[in-house]
Amino acid sequence: MPNYRLILTAIDLSEEADGVLERAAGMAAQHGAELHLLHVVEPLSLAYGGDIPMDFSEVQLQLQKQAETALAKYAERLTIPPAQCHLLSGRPDAQIHELSKSLGANLIIVGSHGRKGLALLLGSTANGVLHGADCDVLAVRVGQHKKP
Repeated sequence: MPNYRLILTAIDLSEEADGVLERAAGMAAQHGAELHLLHVVEPLSLAYGGDIPMDFSEVQLQLQKQAETALAKYAERLTIPPAQCHLLSGRPDAQIHELSKSLGANLIIVGSHGRKGLALLLGSTANGVLHGADCDVLAVRVGQHKKP
């Protein structure tokens, strides 16, 4: 197994992020790697495609502030310095690829819901990251109940 030196972990700030972060922290400790956290705030204009004639700037600003606060809490809990926390705006898969390249990441860790069939064809962030990454990608299965 390669020795990962820099791990980029992209999280969505949901309750499922804990499982992804747990795996990422374990991998970083195992490899003595530097761990970076990333959250990407999608612009509301991307989600709605400009179909709704409204100014979303105030809502977008609130989303950004909430994400900053949440990301800082995750970083504090894992003792990750602020310089290794990244909050970007745009399409998540594209931003993950861009930051991964600029940091020289050896591994990207993302959560995956394991969609199948039509949901997979319609795309997911994990799938987009996997197919455009220049390094290894670990998709951590989230959102499924473990069998006893």
